[in-house]
Amino acid sequence: MKKGLKVGIISAATALALTGCFNKSNSSTPHDMNNMGQQTGSAQSPTSAVSTPWIASKNTTRINTSDPAEVAVLVSKTLWMATSDANRPGGVILANPKDWQTTLVSADLIHHPNNGPVLFVNKDNVPDVTLNELKRLKPIGTDTNKGTQVILVGDLDPKVEEQVKVLGYKTDKIAGGNPAAVAKAVDAYYTAVAKENPPSVIIGSMDSEEYTMPAVNWIAHMPEPLLYVKKDEVPQETVDALKTRGGKANIYLLGPESVISAKVQEQLGQYGKVVRIAGNDPYANAVAFAKYKDSATGFGWGITTPGHNFSFVNKDSAVLALAAAPFSHLGKHAALLWTDKGKLPDTVMSYVMSVQPKYKKEPTEGPYNHAWLTGSEDSLTAAAQGEIDSMLEIVSETGEGHGGHGGGNTKTEPSPKPSEGTTEGGNMTNMPGMKH
Repeated sequence: MKKGLKVGIISAATALALTGCFNKSNSSTPHDMNNMGQQTGSAQSPTSAVSTPWIASKNTTRINTSDPAEVAVLVSKTLWMATSDANRPGGVILANPKDWQTTLVSADLIHHPNNGPVLFVNKDNVPDVTLNELKRLKPIGTDTNKGTQVILVGDLDPKVEEQVKVLGYKTDKIAGGNPAAVAKAVDAYYTAVAKENPPSVIIGSMDSEEYTMPAVNWIAHMPEPLLYVKKDEVPQETVDALKTRGGKANIYLLGPESVISAKVQEQLGQYGKVVRIAGNDPYANAVAFAKYKDSATGFGWGITTPGHNFSFVNKDSAVLALAAAPFSHLGKHAALLWTDKGKLPDTVMSYVMSVQPKYKKEPTEGPYNHAWLTGSEDSLTAAAQGEIDSMLEIVSETGEGHGGHGGGNTKTEPSPKPSEGTTEGGNMTNMPGMKH
């Protein structure tokens, strides 16, 4: 069963809070996971420690916190409104973000079997903010997975499962261990529940978060799993998982030779066809993955034209990408791009400009681009959000600007009198904000 794929600085006046019932005012200060969410509210109330959880501009929406557990909850609230069984998740994945390799591979279960988010826990307890979200979501359980409502992934203390079971939820577990072993276990779990063994796999470095992380958005919606290697070694667990493909695996190696060696690429060739997708730095690597498409297998985003969605995360806050992964599963499916705190890196800006939407006659024609931004201003500044917003804005093919409304018709018409509802002189392109 192939999962389907769909593919200005912000001021106080343009900040848009999309929900209420928030108790604390400091949305930029990170919180320890053990101390978050100490608020009141019913299971139906969208409570959070963030006073302004979402900030929107015309082309971007910011998840306005840099606390990983808070991000995961806000992403969950955005995608699963939980107002009826029709928009509740089937199941929820719980993982510890400090164990990034485990949390990353667990994203393969977001679409199937769960249609649900990854929420964050500590090794030995569930933060209140996560417990409150579990209560709000009321996952309905997944028929294909024996009614399981919560899957716990990784090396977690039994206390974590006990806290979940108090809520009355049916649980399942995928044990922790070394990253390659957990990746193999998640692959096997998916295969058993989905009753398919995806022929294509992504191979990433278990030692390089910034090069491997772009895979998280793809596996969150598509069936291909992520398996791990070291720079010069293919772990036995990865070999075992590849062997289940009968020597015919489509293997997509993510990262340059400085991260995964040519020796490893050659070894992987025993188990199928190997294609390397790479950039010389983490920014270029993420762009390369967003652009790549294998027409023979259907693998890859293949985003080289306007009309798409992106997920921007500061490379130095890579853990936030784990929480934002479901943005590729529901709504405007988003590929992950890295950015810096204050601006877009040149490589990323060049790519985003290459897919900027352009209209022929009217901007209402579309297509439009959009971006999710994850992190408060301590991770991603308002200036960076403004820059991204501008890069995504639809513009005229002629460069005439929005105010022309002429679609390339440069004929000059007589100017109406000021009394007819225009600015003095009658030229609408002189109106503030219309020359874009």
